[in-house]
Amino acid sequence: MTSGATSVRLALDGQSATERLADACADFAAPGCVFLLSGGLGAGKSTFARAFVRRLIGADEEVPSPTFTLVQQYGPLYRGGDELEIWHADLYRLGDPDEVLELGLDEAFGEGICLVEWPDRLGPFAPKGAIELIFGFAADKGAGSEAREVTAQVPDQWRAVFAAACEEAGVESAWSR
Repeated sequence: MTSGATSVRLALDGQSATERLADACADFAAPGCVFLLSGGLGAGKSTFARAFVRRLIGADEEVPSPTFTLVQQYGPLYRGGDELEIWHADLYRLGDPDEVLELGLDEAFGEGICLVEWPDRLGPFAPKGAIELIFGFAADKGAGSEAREVTAQVPDQWRAVFAAACEEAGVESAWSR
């Protein structure tokens, strides 16, 4: 766990809960906010990322997966007089962490709002202070096939707004240090 971060376990009862959490997180995200989305195939990373982007660009907009393009950029967008740019990266096909520099992600981490799927491919370029969300299938088989468990590592600077986002989304959360 990153120093200065708090661990929290989230219970998501289905796709709509994942989308509500993404919406609430998009509401607090600001330039320099990075979400690292890990987990197996079908665990909810793309569902979270698409809902997050749609919240900021408009619910009716198409949000394609960047699996083949590696990065999709959105913006500039304007919120409260601030100019925002969103970067959604899917690094599954990345061959070497040095390619992160070629994609421009190192600059985006400081200037944009970033969502990174398969962040293990970042290697030494993983940004400090990122919110890490690790998606998994619910261990309780009675919870249903759509239920997910998320383990989050939330840096202290984001703790209060992330906790408020969980509450707003109606997501059950268990915090620990």
